[in-house]
Amino acid sequence: MDIKRLINDDDAVSPVIGVILMVAITVILAAVIASFVLGLGDQAQQTTPQTSFSFDYEGGEERALTITHDGGDTISASELYIRGSNMDNDTSNGDGNTGLWTSTAVDGDVNSDSEVTAGNGARIGDDADDGVPSNYQVRVVFESQEGDNSATLAQDEGPDA
Repeated sequence: MDIKRLINDDDAVSPVIGVILMVAITVILAAVIASFVLGLGDQAQQTTPQTSFSFDYEGGEERALTITHDGGDTISASELYIRGSNMDNDTSNGDGNTGLWTSTAVDGDVNSDSEVTAGNGARIGDDADDGVPSNYQVRVVFESQEGDNSATLAQDEGPDA
């Protein structure tokens, strides 16, 4: 056996590198396929809108609360809800859900297909019978139409809460 030939022989390096590369490519492909099968790719696209809301409470006889979208992302009206406690004098309404943004809109003909943009507002409680007491607690909640994403976008408390 020739020792010089054995030291200078590098024929085995290419097959080892080839096997390592094939294993690496297989692992990467398996990870990509698994992420789509498990739905991890979809979750990256579902984000909560970034918005700003202001609250204006009118006490006295009016006892009304106006919520205004001040700026940020445009949101579908069917994905916005107004929820809170002490929102009306009806004690049978214990769920604290005043409904969709569309049910209390003050800025014209708003339906569930419309979009809420900067300047749009909603008004709750216009009369003394169903007015908003000064100890209210209210939240503007975003819920995606698929129902798998929910977040509180803004919240406010009355002066006596």
